Amino acid sequence: MNMNTRREFLSITLKGATMAAATGLLAEAAAATDAADMGGNTSSAQTSGGNSKGHYKPPFKFGMGGVPLGNEFEVVTDEDAYATIEAAWNAGVRYYDMAPWYGLGLAERRYGNFLHNKERSEYVLSTKVGKLLKASKTARNKEYFPFSPSPNDVIYDYTASGVRRSIEDSLQRLGIDSIDIAFVHDISSDNKYLPTPWTEQFEIARKGAFPELTRMREEGLIKGWGIGVNTPEPIMRLLEVADPDVCLLASQYSLIDHKNALNQVFPAARAKNVSFVIGSALNAGFISGSPRYNYGKQSYESPAAFIEKRRKLREVAASHGVDLRTAALQFSAAPDVASALVVGCKSEQQILADYTSMQTKIPAEFWGDLKAQNLIEQNAPLPQMAPAGV
Repeated sequence: MNMNTRREFLSITLKGATMAAATGLLAEAAAATDAADMGGNTSSAQTSGGNSKGHYKPPFKFGMGGVPLGNEFEVVTDEDAYATIEAAWNAGVRYYDMAPWYGLGLAERRYGNFLHNKERSEYVLSTKVGKLLKASKTARNKEYFPFSPSPNDVIYDYTASGVRRSIEDSLQRLGIDSIDIAFVHDISSDNKYLPTPWTEQFEIARKGAFPELTRMREEGLIKGWGIGVNTPEPIMRLLEVADPDVCLLASQYSLIDHKNALNQVFPAARAKNVSFVIGSALNAGFISGSPRYNYGKQSYESPAAFIEKRRKLREVAASHGVDLRTAALQFSAAPDVASALVVGCKSEQQILADYTSMQTKIPAEFWGDLKAQNLIEQNAPLPQMAPAGV
């Protein structure tokens, strides 16, 4: 089957079999999980884009992340990128998360080329602020993203004016008129490119970006805001000094590593009625077999303890006939504070597999074995489970 025929087949199949029900199925499954975790007290506001305290949360429980289509790990052609986004749309995916950082503008341009032809009210879009792009002949672009053709360099700016400029620039790259969620990006100790220590940059954001985003929310320019980071400290500090809606919790709640988020970050956020978009549920592909763990130049130095834990997880999954990737995605989406799960995909096959995983039943015995072997925390919320023997 040639490329065009295969894509036509995928498109026709998806439109005929899943398009009408896809978003509803995902929302229903996630709402049922929330109800189980919260004693059945799931209100309609939890899935309607808001909540009782007025904090915005994305109305779709499953979304597509922009890292791979920014050529973070390898070259993805424009043709394959657009085919991937189209497959996601046809499957019913209506939440898309990206950032100026992803490919230094490449991901936003690719998503925008597709989404600007869609009715704006039909989808939710989040992007990041704090990193302005500037084209330059002497840009360090290849140091950041060797597989991206972008000519841009990065200027860190967490001030109020920088936030405004970042939103305006993203709207131009995307070719749309509004952004739903703005995440202040990578204001964290693991970001080695920051011009000064992260605590100093956080203080700039506290005085500039945070109140400005609150004003933009009040003006109706965005619906919600938070921060998007890979470490817990900035989130804990944010909850003390500002009034965010939703944060992007990346690399912190997965089958491999979730204890701190579960016992420290989640309770603090719950007390402030702040929810999370969960990212990197597979630890940048590690759980599904990638040799890298999370992100950065040292990502290929996977901790030995995590490699061993992955081996044990695989054994339990194999003994129950469970796809470990599927289990990992469902696990990360299960907490009551998880308003959405975003997955990064580089191909049609990946996004369709991830979409399918969110609707696949996993037997209760599998989760019981994980807890019995202390591979997940005893108080970890579990996804909606299939009856024994199913």
